[in-house]
This record gives sequence, structure tokens and C-alpha cells, in this order.
Amino acid sequence: MRRFTQGFYGYAVALFVCLAGAGLFLLIAPQSREEHIPRLDYSITVANFGHSVPYGVWAPQRDPANWISNSNRIAEGENGAKVLYIGYATAERQHVMFAQSNEQPAAGFASRMANSDKTVGTQQVGGATWERRYREDKNQRSLVRVSPEVTLVITGTADWPELAELAGTLKQRPQG
Repeated sequence: MRRFTQGFYGYAVALFVCLAGAGLFLLIAPQSREEHIPRLDYSITVANFGHSVPYGVWAPQRDPANWISNSNRIAEGENGAKVLYIGYATAERQHVMFAQSNEQPAAGFASRMANSDKTVGTQQVGGATWERRYREDKNQRSLVRVSPEVTLVITGTADWPELAELAGTLKQRPQG
């Protein structure tokens, strides 16, 4: 037995056993070459948010084609305001987040969500004017819409047409 555990021969046997074990593991371990992004339904989160705020909640009427909603939550914003977040992987597999709140000041909320307070233009989507913001170092584009009762922000690494696609699906639901 000593012959198998010492010297070059022992090293070669140990290396062979390790490689055989790794090969066996790779052979029997389940592997998938397909993309898997978990899809999360946000309808309950939107309903709960609607019951906790004094205004009609904005939400996508439907998800854009080939987009995957992969996160949603209600959080506490500044000054006790509630914030609704819905996250997506777009058809181009970029990240987009939709956020809304009645946090005041609205400009502060919009700047925090967009990571920028610099406007780079406007964009018309479904008859509504959205403010464009861009932060180059993060490759982050944002569409911001401020109304008297709520601020809407769509932000992420997606391009302007994809952001506008999500903005076009938003509809305000009745209060409560």
C-alpha cells in the first residue's frame, strides 16, 4: 500500500482519482444551457399598494412582449411616503425599474430614482409628456412624469424605445 501513496506514482494516482471524481460529477449533475429569469407576479403587490395610498395607482395594463417581471416590492420612502417598485428584464435583457410615489418634494424623489437631476429632453408617450434623464457613467436612462398627486419614474439600462414601451402600457387604476 505504501507504494500507492508515495512519490510520483502516488501523486499520479491521486490526481487521476480527483479528475475522475470531477468528471463523474459533471456527467451526473443537471446542467442547463437555457436562460432562466424567474417571473414574479406583481398584481398582489399593486393591489396592496393601492389600498395603502390616497391616490389611483399606476401599473402596467399588460407586460410588454417578451419582458419578464422579476421583482416587485413596496418600500418606505422619505417623509413616510410609500414607494412601489416593479422590476423587469426587457426583451433585449436589459434592466428596467418602474417606481411611483407621492413623496414630496417630487423632484427629490425623481432625482433619487433616476440618479440624476439633469433633464436631457422630453418624450411623448400616449399623449403624455415624459422628461428624459441620462446618467452616462451608469449607462442609465430615465423617463420621469410628475403629476400633482404622484411621480412616475421608469429607469434602467434599456434604450429610450424600450422605456417608452413600458410607459405606454401604464394605466391609472381607481383609488382604493
